[in-house]
Amino acid sequence: MEAREGTMFVSDAVDYTGAPANRSTTGVVELCERLSTMAIAVNLVTYLVGTMHLPSSTSSTIITNWSGISYLFSLLGGVLADSFLGRYWTIAIFANIHVLGSCLLAISTVLPHLHPPPCNPSVPTDCKEANGLQMAAFYVALYTLAVGLGGIKCSVSGFGTDQFDDKDKKEKAQMAHFFNRFYFFISIGTLLAVTVFIYIQDRVARVWGYGCCTAILLLAIAIFLSGTRRYRYKECLGSPIIQILQVFVAAVRKRKLKFPADMQQLHETRSPESRIAPTRQLICLDKAAIIEDNDYIMIECGTQNRWRLCSVTEVEEVKMMTRILPIWATTIMYYVIHAQMITFAVLQASTMERSIGSFQIPGGSFNAFFIGSILLTLAIHDRLIVPLWKKKRGTLGLTSTQKMGVGLFISILTMVVAAIVETRRLKVAKSASSTNSVLPISAFLLAPQFVLAGAAEGLVYTGQLDFFLSESPKGMKAVSTSLFLTTISFGFFVSSALVAIVRRVTEGRQNWLPADLNHGRLDLFYGLIALLSAINLGFYLLSAKWFLCKKAQTQN
Repeated sequence: MEAREGTMFVSDAVDYTGAPANRSTTGVVELCERLSTMAIAVNLVTYLVGTMHLPSSTSSTIITNWSGISYLFSLLGGVLADSFLGRYWTIAIFANIHVLGSCLLAISTVLPHLHPPPCNPSVPTDCKEANGLQMAAFYVALYTLAVGLGGIKCSVSGFGTDQFDDKDKKEKAQMAHFFNRFYFFISIGTLLAVTVFIYIQDRVARVWGYGCCTAILLLAIAIFLSGTRRYRYKECLGSPIIQILQVFVAAVRKRKLKFPADMQQLHETRSPESRIAPTRQLICLDKAAIIEDNDYIMIECGTQNRWRLCSVTEVEEVKMMTRILPIWATTIMYYVIHAQMITFAVLQASTMERSIGSFQIPGGSFNAFFIGSILLTLAIHDRLIVPLWKKKRGTLGLTSTQKMGVGLFISILTMVVAAIVETRRLKVAKSASSTNSVLPISAFLLAPQFVLAGAAEGLVYTGQLDFFLSESPKGMKAVSTSLFLTTISFGFFVSSALVAIVRRVTEGRQNWLPADLNHGRLDLFYGLIALLSAINLGFYLLSAKWFLCKKAQTQN
C-alpha cells in the first residue's frame, strides 16, 4: 500500500470522501471574485457623491474604511480555514455571503426609499444627503460584501495550491503555471470591471451593473461546486496565528526565569531535519522553551500545554516572522496612494472632459490605465530585466526588496505628477463658468498618474508576495500571506485618517477637501502624501538594510 501511495496518491491530501487523493482524479480550482469586487469598489465613490449626495471626502473615507476592513476580514477567514472549516468550505460559505452582499447592494440602488431623491438641476443647493435609514441599508450591503470578500481572498489561492503535490516534480512545476494563470484571471477580471461593468453602471443603471456582478458570482459558485468530487483537500492543522500567540504568552509567563547553562537543554520536539537552528536574536522569546519542573511532569505524561512551553523551532519561526515586521510597516504607505486612485482620482476624472467622439468614458474606467500598466510592468520585468540580469549578474531579475524599493520610489513620482495635474485642473476650474458641470480640460491628463501607480503596484505587490512567502517559515505561509494582505488594509485606514486630519486642520480656512473638489486644494493633499511617502522610503531603505544584515548573520 505504501508503494501505491507513493505513485498514485498524494500523501497529505484526501478526496471528498476522506480517502487519499488520487492524482488521476483530482485537479485545480481557480476562483476569481475580482471582477465583482472591483466593479463595485472603483465606481462606488461616484454613487456616494452623485446618488447619496455625500461630500467627496466623506465618500472617500467610507470607501477606504470598507476596503481596509475587507482585507482585515481575511485574517478571520484565515483562522477559520486553517483551524475549523478548511479552505473548501470557507470559500463555499463566504462566496455565498459575497453574493448576498452584492444582491443587497443592487436592491438598495433600485428601491426609491433607500436613496435620496435626485438633485434639482435648477437649484444646485437643493440636494438632500442620504438619511440614517438609507445609509444603514447601504452599510449592511457593503459590509456583507466585506465579510464575503475576506473569506474568499484568504483561501482561494491556498486552495489552488492544495491541488498540487509539492513532493512530485511534475506537479511542483505545474504550480508555477497555476500562479501565472491565477494572476492573469485576476487582472482580466479587474480590467473588465473598470471598463464594461462600470459602463453598465453609469450608462444603463446601477442595479443592472450590480445585478450582473451577482449573476457572475452565482455562476462562479456553481462552477466551483461542480468540481467537488475532483478536488484535493488538506486537513485543518490549526492556525499559525495561535502558535505566534502561544510563543509570546509562554515567553511572558517565564520572563523571570534564567536560561540554563547549556542552551541545548531548551525544549525541542521537531525531528532533526525539520528543526531550525537557534539564534541569538530576540533572545527574550527563547524563554518560552525553558523547561520547568511542571513541564517535565506533563512531558512524561504525554501532554503539553503550548501556552506554557514551546519548542525551539516554534520560537525561531516566530522570530522569523518578527524580523519581517519593519518591511511590513514600511510598505503600507504605497496603498495610501492606491486608495487615491479609486477615490479622488475618479472624482477628478468625473469633472473633466472624457469624450472620444460621441462616446463618454466613465470616470472609474480610467483605472484601465492602472491595470494595463501593471501587466506591462510585469511583462517588462519578466521578458527584459530577468534575461538581462541573468546574463550580467547571474540573478533572476530584481530581488523582492529591490522590487519594493523601486515601486515605493515610483509611487512618490505618482503623487508628484498627480499634484501637478491637479494644479492645472484647478486653474481651469477657477476660470470656467460655474454652470459648467464638465471642465474644458481632458481627463486623459490623469493617465500618467494611473500608469505610474500601476507600475508601482506591479513591483510592490509582487515584491511583497515573494518576500513574505520566501522569508517566512514553511509552516507559516498562510499567516505570512495574511500579514501581506494587512498592508493593503492598513494603507486604506491610513488614507482615511489622513483625510480626516486634513479636513479638520484646514476647515475654516482654505479647505483642502471640500464637498466640491473645484473649490479645494487636492493638489496640496497629494503633495503631502508625496512628502510622507518620501520619508517612508527612507525608513524602508533602513529596514531593508537591517533585514538583509540580520539574514546574513543567521546564515553564517
